[in-house]
Amino acid sequence: MPGLWTEDRILAPAARALVERFGFTTLRHAPRTGFYLCLGTTGLELREAGEQTPGPVRVDFASGVLAHRLRFGGGRGQPLARAVGMKSGHTPVIWDATAGLGRDALVLASLGSQVTLCERSAVLAALIQDGLQRAALDADIGGWIEQRMQLIFGDAARLLGNLTAEQRPDVVYMDPMYPPGKTAVLVKKDMRALQRLVGADSDSSALLESALGAATRRVVVKRPRHAEWIGGKKPSAAVESKKTRYDIYVTL
Repeated sequence: MPGLWTEDRILAPAARALVERFGFTTLRHAPRTGFYLCLGTTGLELREAGEQTPGPVRVDFASGVLAHRLRFGGGRGQPLARAVGMKSGHTPVIWDATAGLGRDALVLASLGSQVTLCERSAVLAALIQDGLQRAALDADIGGWIEQRMQLIFGDAARLLGNLTAEQRPDVVYMDPMYPPGKTAVLVKKDMRALQRLVGADSDSSALLESALGAATRRVVVKRPRHAEWIGGKKPSAAVESKKTRYDIYVTL
């Protein structure tokens, strides 16, 4: 697991909180090679030291690509929203079982859903937590961010199996990390870096089974458009976009 380096001593309390929650090792200096987390005045970043490495990975819900997606993503008519069953008079409660960088969860929350983001990678969970904390201060989106997005650090397959009847969500959403070498799938620099650090999700079939037992309406699995079904399990239906397919498993 990458260590955590803090750029400014004034951030030491925040750094200790991250170490206590996620189990990071504290670094006295920025390393010369490899991945490490950097806590600075603008937030938490995953960096890779060395020459010709990609830029830092961070979660920024309030600006950049994600802000553009919220404005021009297509609202409830976009494939993601249709796949989870959003329609007039119905806004599903959603568990994002593979939260990643929180991008799809943000879109779903912006459209009105209560979204639980579950992430088992300490690095990704810490980046999401940092992004949520900063976004909560934003005048435009801070209000609904706090109301609709909750982060849980842990293994979704186990946690879904322990939900009570009252806690079960309408929808469980999965976007598993694709295996290495699938360059047509992982094209963004930040996702390539995370793939190298976190690795592929080799237990997606087990997670799907847990999700099917927890969702009261459906499980939605995001896949590359021409990829195989998870575990060879045929979905009830699918919603497709240019590069992506959302496999829908009805649980009603």
